[in-house]
Amino acid sequence: MARGSVSIVVERCKACGFCVEFCPSKVLALSSAFNSKGYHPPHVVNQEKCSGCDLCGMYCPDFAIHGYRTDKTAAAAAEGFAEAIAEAITEADNAR
Repeated sequence: MARGSVSIVVERCKACGFCVEFCPSKVLALSSAFNSKGYHPPHVVNQEKCSGCDLCGMYCPDFAIHGYRTDKTAAAAAEGFAEAIAEAITEADNAR
């Protein structure tokens, strides 16, 4: 299961390849298609390997790409933790 995702603004890209080169999970490759400026933008080839680290976005000089985390298990754990805290507070109030 992918823990992250990548968003690409194809028309901003000038195909420098930094995102492809520096992706630790090798999620990206340069496309054979052209954007309107005549460049080959990146595309996702291994979505399931994306960690959402955003190294692609940090290295992009044109702000044409960014990665983000989509880990639903972390969100579920945080929600469960919040519920446990609320329950503990309620029990403490009832004990008074």
